[in-house]
Amino acid sequence: MSGMAIEGAVALVTGGNRGIGEAFVIALIETGAAKVWVGSRDAAAAAHLEAAYPGRAVAIALDVSKPDQIAAAAASCTDVSILINNAGAYNGQTLMTAPDMDAMREEMEVNYFGVVGLCRAFAPILKANGRDGRSAIVNVLSSGGILAAPVMGGYSPSKFAARAASTNMRAELAGQGTSVSALIVGSVDTRMAAHVQGNKEKPSDIAAVGLTAIRRGQDEVDTDRMAVEVRAAMARDPKALERAMARQLTATTISTGR
Repeated sequence: MSGMAIEGAVALVTGGNRGIGEAFVIALIETGAAKVWVGSRDAAAAAHLEAAYPGRAVAIALDVSKPDQIAAAAASCTDVSILINNAGAYNGQTLMTAPDMDAMREEMEVNYFGVVGLCRAFAPILKANGRDGRSAIVNVLSSGGILAAPVMGGYSPSKFAARAASTNMRAELAGQGTSVSALIVGSVDTRMAAHVQGNKEKPSDIAAVGLTAIRRGQDEVDTDRMAVEVRAAMARDPKALERAMARQLTATTISTGR
């Protein structure tokens, strides 16, 4: 699958009011996108982007765990040719010790069903608005989606599911000219990763990799050093890495991705 140009395109970014999503909004506009719909659970949270880019950043209320809001977004944002699925949920509980399954259900609703729901709703819109027959989806995933991380409870399995869905959607949408890029993100300086110790990448660096993936039509990209190191460690000795992840359950400091 070849890529597409960003200049003049219209994008929708979920979770676009802060962190990696906000970085995507800024990068898209500054690269030349005509307009970016900024999806956020609270549209007012994206007011600073609307003020910075009047007429080009447009906030829209969008909770990706709610099918009615996905449908409303598809009805309003009919000009989209790039979809960035960035919204995510991480609740910091393990599968066996969580008091109930509510947290892991939320993570699956947002990180998996939300991604699939957005892609289903916007697939015909992307087809209709393809630029030179090309449109793009970017799914912001995690190193926890290629490495099972017990400390990440339902989050890691939800990202595994979203990665598998990305592969399936890539095959289904290739015929209409829509590329599907999965970004494997490691440690980034965002609110979601506030508990992570050590060096963290800037959200703008992840967005830059994402834009390159759109231009090139790349299938899957490790966006930063941690993601690359995780994949390399898995290739060298996957069982040793699994044991290391298990030891983190009793560690006082959690060190993991996204």
